[in-house]
Amino acid sequence: MIELAKMPKLGFGLMRLPEKDGQIDIEQVSRMTDAYLAAGLNYFDTAYVYHGGRSEVAAREAIVKRHPRDSFTLATKMPIWEVRQNSDLDRLFEVQLERAGVDFYDFYLLHAIAEDKYDQYEKYDAFSWGLKKKEEGSIRHFGFSFHGTPGLLEQILDKHPEVEFVQIQLNYLDWTNPGVSSQKLYEILSERNIPIIVMEPVKGGTLAAPAPAVMEKFRSMRPDATAASWALRFVGSLPGVATILSGMSNEEQMRDNLKTFTGFEPLSDEERKLINEVTQDILSVPQIGCTACRYCCDGCPQSINIPEIFRMVNSLRREPGDARILQGYRELITQSGKAGDCIGCGQCEGVCPQHLPIIELMREASELLDK
Repeated sequence: MIELAKMPKLGFGLMRLPEKDGQIDIEQVSRMTDAYLAAGLNYFDTAYVYHGGRSEVAAREAIVKRHPRDSFTLATKMPIWEVRQNSDLDRLFEVQLERAGVDFYDFYLLHAIAEDKYDQYEKYDAFSWGLKKKEEGSIRHFGFSFHGTPGLLEQILDKHPEVEFVQIQLNYLDWTNPGVSSQKLYEILSERNIPIIVMEPVKGGTLAAPAPAVMEKFRSMRPDATAASWALRFVGSLPGVATILSGMSNEEQMRDNLKTFTGFEPLSDEERKLINEVTQDILSVPQIGCTACRYCCDGCPQSINIPEIFRMVNSLRREPGDARILQGYRELITQSGKAGDCIGCGQCEGVCPQHLPIIELMREASELLDK
């Protein structure tokens, strides 16, 4: 049984860690880890695929080797797309234990369940496998992360009441987004009293850097608050949310997030109204809903930096013809493929948790950027 009162409101997501010379910057991650733990927080979230398989190793170097095991909780996830037979579940799990240098994971999730992956988890009896690992003591709490529809979530919870928690994408922009259905997913879990772990509260950084007009509205009410703090306070004000994961990429982001959650202030009614107004402002300019998870990048045969290109497309949609964006693109493609290099293989679409039509969007990107 998960005790919500003992869960830290802010979780440290090890998905977007700082890098130096193409490698995770362990020294900086270690400093971030120390600051996070010193603030009385202790939930670290990683996964088999993060940073091309290096995130779990980074957890070992920055956390496990440097702090007592009972001073932190560590979560990771089973990638069903790497499973070809039942024995692969054990094989992958042993790799994860070895990478992180631990004997057990405090929280373990079946990764990114959605309509296109759920049958695979059932095919390999992954839910029963998770319960077995829990009985053995190598998993303390068992759940799953979810990117599917409300109907599928209810179906899974009806079939698997043993699930202790669920991780969902939730932020103010996706609250009523029919492609994500954050509000409905939240309501389903709340009605069943299932603890909620939130991912993408700042939507991959999108809500940390809104358009200047949006930022001005935030500053008019809280002059010194960052856009990211508004997004985090929206999620943190919801009852039943156990932990909110933030994929912090530098020490500045860590400091800002710790400030937000030190003496946490729930949103006032007036601030909620402003969030609703800002949401409509943002949605008035259609944006690509990429959260920069980078799952699409590792297997791209053309080495295209898809998330960064989508970020530039979103910027051009807001500010057409901005020469700074075009210059940034020219610099980007000296180190990665062009948008026009896309061969339409579909590898990226098969792993995208946002279910984006990436091939089609890359055509638009090429028209805007490959000039």
